[in-house]
Amino acid sequence: MINIDTLLSDYILFDLETTGLSTENDQVVEISALKITDGKITDEFSTLVNPGIHIPYQASSINGITDDMVKEAPDMEHALKDFISFIGDSILVGHNIKRFDLGFIQRDAVRYFGRQLTNGYVDTLILSRKYLPDLYSHSLCSLADHYDISYEGAHRALADCHINKQVYDCLKKEIEDPSDAVRQMRTCPVCGNVMKKRNGKYGEFWGCTGFPDCRYTQDC
Repeated sequence: MINIDTLLSDYILFDLETTGLSTENDQVVEISALKITDGKITDEFSTLVNPGIHIPYQASSINGITDDMVKEAPDMEHALKDFISFIGDSILVGHNIKRFDLGFIQRDAVRYFGRQLTNGYVDTLILSRKYLPDLYSHSLCSLADHYDISYEGAHRALADCHINKQVYDCLKKEIEDPSDAVRQMRTCPVCGNVMKKRNGKYGEFWGCTGFPDCRYTQDC
């Protein structure tokens, strides 16, 4: 999948809830998405998913989703099929989707359908690190606080989608009118993350802050 570095008015914004953080051992328990056309929400998709395993207390304490709630929900194969039909070939937008959500989606797309998705994507975490470099935290909660956006209902996938839509709208204004510091900032041509000056065995170099997922470097 390709990171799209452009302003979008048409896209699909999505979010997952899972049993944990590991794409090796954990499973999806909820998928939600918003269809955005000309900057407006025109459709939505949301389903609980039966993960086929016990949902740990730690996960339920965050997202509120329990084993009883997903007992009659579709399994991931059927939920993912419906999700793929909903998104089509649209560009996907989400927060921390490069490192988290897309990992689960791509893993299960291969598992059930023998292929990965090829949609382009925009990660609002990458955008916030680039255009709001002075923020202490770039979590969705921190960005909502920064932009005075209500965080009510957070950690359920559909609520997070609505919050993220508002955050992305605010970030687009930062992109349209970046600060002087941002204008002078280097960004990684591979993943879009900010480049930072680092010291190595042979002296200073520019390294991608997406390390270790991205190992791109430039000489100073």
